[in-house]
Amino acid sequence: MHRLTKAQARRIAVRAQLLDAPRPTDLLSVVQQLTLLQIDPTAAIAPSADLVAWSRLGSAYQPDQLRKALEVERTLFERDAMVRPIGDLGLHLAGASDWPDYERTRAWLQANDVFRRDIIKLLRSSGPLTSRQIPDSSVVPWKSTGWTHNRNVTQMLECLMMRAEIAIAGRVGRERLWDLPERVYPADVVVPSVEEAEQAKNERRLASLGIARAKQRAMPLEPVHVGEAGEAAVVEGTKDEWRVDPAALAAANDFDGRTALLSPFDRLVYDRVRAEELFDFEYTLEMYKPAAKRRWGYFALPILHHESLVGKVDAVADRKASVLRVNAIHEDVKFTRAITKAVRVELEDLAAWVGLDAIEPVR
Repeated sequence: MHRLTKAQARRIAVRAQLLDAPRPTDLLSVVQQLTLLQIDPTAAIAPSADLVAWSRLGSAYQPDQLRKALEVERTLFERDAMVRPIGDLGLHLAGASDWPDYERTRAWLQANDVFRRDIIKLLRSSGPLTSRQIPDSSVVPWKSTGWTHNRNVTQMLECLMMRAEIAIAGRVGRERLWDLPERVYPADVVVPSVEEAEQAKNERRLASLGIARAKQRAMPLEPVHVGEAGEAAVVEGTKDEWRVDPAALAAANDFDGRTALLSPFDRLVYDRVRAEELFDFEYTLEMYKPAAKRRWGYFALPILHHESLVGKVDAVADRKASVLRVNAIHEDVKFTRAITKAVRVELEDLAAWVGLDAIEPVR
């Protein structure tokens, strides 16, 4: 049983996410360590996947590097709103042919099997294609109370992707290009059993987080728990047992920190419960709230300083005026001169990286 102070646990988590100093130097090694970049269409400043990469690599990173890795080099792949290293592909294809678990979706797929075969036939002869280029030959429409209602082509494409019957070959703007998996994925991919894949994913997830819970509430897209991976640990001031990556323990006492502005979807803060337990950091993504009810802003960026989460930056890119508008800097702790200066440097780098000429106003 490892016994850790909160400061030690924080350092382990920060280094596992490549947010210590010195910075990493290439995109592929970043994604291999993080295991994923989450794709989200919100781009108040920049798309989240790019923001996460910039937080690690700095302005040396350019979004075209991600496109090239996905579409040309094929060292990364996109699946289910996540970019992952191609070496992890087999882990995420394990059990794909048994998907979905939900009877309603199974019934819809069975009823639309001709539609399914039409799409695969069309992609085989004409792919890659966007969803707009694929006719709707469904016989039973997709029913939903949300935005997916009657979006039959999109829903079928999503289902076939999850079943590994098609794959995302690239993008045209924000639209995904769909193709057959044999034209996207490597021919020699090894797909383990579901049990082996689950164990490996837990181990990979723990290595990327440094410290996590064995069991945690369900989360969309990617879990935050790690099962029995790693070794048991307790952290001062927190309840119950944690799991810690033994390879990450050196960071507890040998740590060189820096300052970083994070995407709201950054894995250091994505698990809001863990962020509050380990970092005493309260955060909610408020873009879905009415403006009058927001405490921190539409797309506030958490501020990391060394091993502490110290505040949030409410900023938005005004591309027409070529200005990064900083509406507020919320200090969770009283900023020292060093923190204030470091945050300003990061904001200046962010503005330049996005291609904006100025910041206003900023403290």
